[in-house]
Amino acid sequence: MDPLLNYAIFFITIAGIYAVWTLALNVQWGLTGLFNIGIVAFVAVGGYTSVLLTIEPSATFAGGLGLPLPVGFLGAMLVSAILALLIGLITLNLRADYLAIATIGIAEIVRLFLKNEEWLTNGVRGIGGVPRPFSDLGPEGMALANMVLVLLCVLVIFLLVERARRAPWGRVLRAIRENELTVLASGKTVKSFRLQSFVLGAALMGLGGALYSHFVGFISPEAFVPLQTTFLVWVMLIAGGSGNSKGAVLGAFVIWGIWSGSQIVTGWLPPELATQAGALRMGLIGLLLVLVLLFRHEGLLSEEDQRRADIAREARQDRR
Repeated sequence: MDPLLNYAIFFITIAGIYAVWTLALNVQWGLTGLFNIGIVAFVAVGGYTSVLLTIEPSATFAGGLGLPLPVGFLGAMLVSAILALLIGLITLNLRADYLAIATIGIAEIVRLFLKNEEWLTNGVRGIGGVPRPFSDLGPEGMALANMVLVLLCVLVIFLLVERARRAPWGRVLRAIRENELTVLASGKTVKSFRLQSFVLGAALMGLGGALYSHFVGFISPEAFVPLQTTFLVWVMLIAGGSGNSKGAVLGAFVIWGIWSGSQIVTGWLPPELATQAGALRMGLIGLLLVLVLLFRHEGLLSEEDQRRADIAREARQDRR
């Protein structure tokens, strides 16, 4: 396969996985206003769950049930959702800033658990030989099929999130985000709706973690770094447009393109500065976030744009 085409497939696949995570965060923050800074915890739990369910048994760690990949994906969503449910029952009564602090702490607990509980995760050595979807198609066919699988997941999640956003359930979530006291006064159980949103978003993050682990074929605690997961996903959502599903997907592809391009730029640095490349790339993304907040705080595709499109579509339906 042409190297440029091969890289394009890799780029689209990774950007698509980030789009899954960004859509999940859009459910929690964009629709409901839940300030989750522990995204990497749900991603890692989903990834490890799917790997342990689908990989062949091993003498070095527990698990290894050898189940089909779809079972692994469903298991990743289920375990991430259960973790979110347990966390949400304790923390969702907290204000946004305290919820953010709580989720940071939980993400660190999960990271240390994955790193130290070698009987389950093989510790820092990680787990190799992770089953990869479509491996019988050969390297080129597998890469292409993986890309299609990820894009299909993005499309299905996008359609489901959009359907939920337009439904009464989604309108309640947005009302909670805008004015929680008003929703309480109308008789709605705010905590229940916040919990549903938190659990749904976490389940989707777990699915994204499973897609990533099986695409890479290896999993270790070092693969789930907060700066490259939680921070990038937040930048993608804010840059693309919080509350707008199209903006969430667009932000994932644009920011991943800039992140990937910055690797080329930092490759031109003199050898004595090469060790600073990672920090420079993160600084570039941080600067981009500041510029977005200063000059286009609503993102590339704002929620207001989506609201106008909804009104226009409903008007067309009324005329028919």
